Amino acid sequence: MSARLGAEGLTKTFAGRAALDGVSFTVDTAGVVGLLGPNGAGKTTTFKLLLGMLRPSAGRAEIGGHDCTNEPTLVRSVAGYMPDEPAFYDYLSGRETLAFVAEVRGLDPAAMWRWLDPLVHELAAETVLEGRCGAFSLGMRKKLALLVALAHQPKILLLDEPTNGLDPPSAAGARALFQRLAREHDTTVLLSTHLLDLAEKSCDRLLVLDRGKLVGDGSLAELRRVRDESLEAVFMRLVGKAPVASET
Repeated sequence: MSARLGAEGLTKTFAGRAALDGVSFTVDTAGVVGLLGPNGAGKTTTFKLLLGMLRPSAGRAEIGGHDCTNEPTLVRSVAGYMPDEPAFYDYLSGRETLAFVAEVRGLDPAAMWRWLDPLVHELAAETVLEGRCGAFSLGMRKKLALLVALAHQPKILLLDEPTNGLDPPSAAGARALFQRLAREHDTTVLLSTHLLDLAEKSCDRLLVLDRGKLVGDGSLAELRRVRDESLEAVFMRLVGKAPVASET
């Protein structure tokens, strides 16, 4: 059976500089996977390669058995994507935006709303449906972007900084939703974040990038060198910003 999500030797260079350098990983079970790394580590480049928005310089990636470079339309039919800085038509409401998504994707609107209505309540996004997108705060745009990503009930979600801009109750609701989708709907969630608290509370597995290379892959327990080493200490060690912690 094909991996749900995978990369093999994935490389992307810009002007001779490797933004991503020989990255390989496989995610073949449902769960929440965190993609971590400092600024410029290659996280957004990884997402764009997985979605077929960029062509790799070397290597390959696949989602749901589809080649990300050669079958991007099929990839987007099985995957949902939430960008870090979502943009919408200012003159549409959130509800009208989702109706437009249903039309573009060829979804049955009634079936879409049966699926989305409980998620709207879970995310406390009722006001997002009726307001005009041009007046939305970042947090409101993020909630709408997540609903757009979920509209076609994808089995794979790629989420770039999904809780950035959300207030604490909304962020907690989003974390609970990610875990519930993985547990109850067999969904693979790959989320990129700078928030180590989000990663520690939500993620079953962590992929850590640094300067385009994969420097860590495993659960927090697997990545620890000593018992009870914090995720912050693990992260800083893996990206070469701190010495290895020692037991006291």
